Amino acid sequence: MSFDTLIRNGTVVFPHLGVRRADVGLRDGRIAAVLAPGEPVGEAGETIDATGLHVFPGLVEPHLHFGFAEPVTEYQTETFYAAQGGVTTAVSYFLSSASYAELFTTARAECEARAHVDFAFHFSACTETHLQEMGRYVQDYGVTSFKYFMNFKGEEGRYMGLDGTDDGYFHDLLAESVRVGRPMVVCHTENIEMVARTRRRFQSEGRATLRDYCLSKPPITEAENLVRAAYLAEKTGARIYIPHVSTAMAVRDAAAWRERYDQIWLETCPHYLTHHMDMDLDSVYKANPPLRSAEDVEVLWEALADGTIDAIGADHVPRKRATKEKPIWQATQGFPGTATILPVLLDEGYHKGRLGLQRIAQIFSSVPARLFDIAETKGDIQVGHDADLTLVDLEHEHVVDPVELGSWSDYSPYEGRALKGWPVRTIVRGTTVMCDHRVVGAPGHGRYIARTR
Repeated sequence: MSFDTLIRNGTVVFPHLGVRRADVGLRDGRIAAVLAPGEPVGEAGETIDATGLHVFPGLVEPHLHFGFAEPVTEYQTETFYAAQGGVTTAVSYFLSSASYAELFTTARAECEARAHVDFAFHFSACTETHLQEMGRYVQDYGVTSFKYFMNFKGEEGRYMGLDGTDDGYFHDLLAESVRVGRPMVVCHTENIEMVARTRRRFQSEGRATLRDYCLSKPPITEAENLVRAAYLAEKTGARIYIPHVSTAMAVRDAAAWRERYDQIWLETCPHYLTHHMDMDLDSVYKANPPLRSAEDVEVLWEALADGTIDAIGADHVPRKRATKEKPIWQATQGFPGTATILPVLLDEGYHKGRLGLQRIAQIFSSVPARLFDIAETKGDIQVGHDADLTLVDLEHEHVVDPVELGSWSDYSPYEGRALKGWPVRTIVRGTTVMCDHRVVGAPGHGRYIARTR
């Protein structure tokens, strides 16, 4: 056996087999062999000594957003940022009220010319055209996941250029998804009528802290919409994915619903595992959903460990700090996070005994790959898969530096914080794109992934 690259002496984290010593041979951009440690082989163009390192399957980030600052530039900066975090595949939300038939070809070409890692798109569905063209998006563009904002009723979605919608449309969207092959419907669950009423009252009372903002969106506003989405999914036979789950209430209601309908999957985000609303924080930490209680934080960790929560994604938004440093009701929502997902899972999860390495490989690699239809080539370490690998030093402590990480955004919720456990090499289809906190791969290496149900 001969290989383009041979990774020796590492400890491999297999999502399904557990953690064990193995060598991995790469050839023509794919995994060509998984070998016993030290097994004799033929020639290798490059041998990587992974002594002291853990070899994860390439990480799959299912939740980031391009287009909130510099739409074309971000294809380069945010995939650079993803590579810094060990991510080899990024699935980004594509949001528009126009037909995607008018936008997709250009967006794909612009991203392929600039991306450091492989990528795919979720399409947001909010118009009659999106509904009518869903089958075409699945068949012709390989898009097998569609985002629906349950909160974008009336004028609520105008800041993102999206038209208002209603439950009738949502029901038809779920039914149409079943008709065209059951692509995943990603449901932002938020009862905006309840939120708006509380928000108006808080503003009239002059309440203007981050904690006030968080309290204006109580847990029931997330959980009630989740239950309604589950009910409609059950009645139509649709598959639904609930992103950025943030509350114990939503976790428990979802677990109860799964006893009668199991086509429901949950995702949470790293900031809901590390921050809560009773910390001394300012408007920089405004997100949607908002930060919750310390009790919610612990329930989310438990749900990640026991499988109630299936996956993790950053809900990464590369806005500048200046858009956040405003009065709380005017500050923008969200913040960057893709590059720090794994360090957070290792520092706060693995090193504190909350998560095992195998579970981390599942929630951040194999499960999102399966749910979003790329598991034939991504999300695992097995012969024939793309040679996407993330080499990790569990003991390496590194201070979060937004400048080094390279996002268009100029800050991080973890800025200045030392996290223990970092990726030290990111390999995408056999090519090293990041090594020792430096992105060494050229932009344009990343490829679009057309997905198939």
